[in-house]
Amino acid sequence: MTQKTLVFATNNINKLKEVQQMLPSSFKLLSLEDINCFNEIKETSTTLEGNAKLKANYITNKFGVNCFADDTGLEVDFLNGKPGVFSARYADETNNSEKNMQKLLANLKGITNRNAQFRTSICLNLEGNQYLFEGICKGEILTQKQGEKGFGYDPIFKPNGYNKSFAEITAEEKNTISHRGLAIKKLVDFLTEYYLK
Repeated sequence: MTQKTLVFATNNINKLKEVQQMLPSSFKLLSLEDINCFNEIKETSTTLEGNAKLKANYITNKFGVNCFADDTGLEVDFLNGKPGVFSARYADETNNSEKNMQKLLANLKGITNRNAQFRTSICLNLEGNQYLFEGICKGEILTQKQGEKGFGYDPIFKPNGYNKSFAEITAEEKNTISHRGLAIKKLVDFLTEYYLK
């Protein structure tokens, strides 16, 4: 299979690395910066799927490339699914992970039901067609931060079946169980089959 180039509609270098690790070497992943897209794509939808579509459609329409985009939210049972689509800007518009974690911990202070799930929605625009993929990882919110790895809410999220937070497990482990890992696996399986047809 000749190398295929795909644009991942993100400038988050952590996410880019995480996804590139999971793709076969026959795929080369480009970031928004790689295609000279420096415009901020507004995430105005009320759903994760909607935001993923907005980003993917913007890139495909403007640059004419095969592209996929994702949106991820942390959905907490006690907070009726919040912060959800607003996960990155839960505390304020600065997208500050530390502030977001502190706000969430404060909102769950003294609460015993700490069940939560991370959910990733991916929209792929490929050769004129659109495909959607989803990955979910269930777990719970810890009462304090644990671990140094990862990013976002990783230090306060403990996946089911583990006694460690996302910030304490290896990238390889995380990729096999994480919401993004599961959604990307569906994407990878689809792409591999698509190009082998």
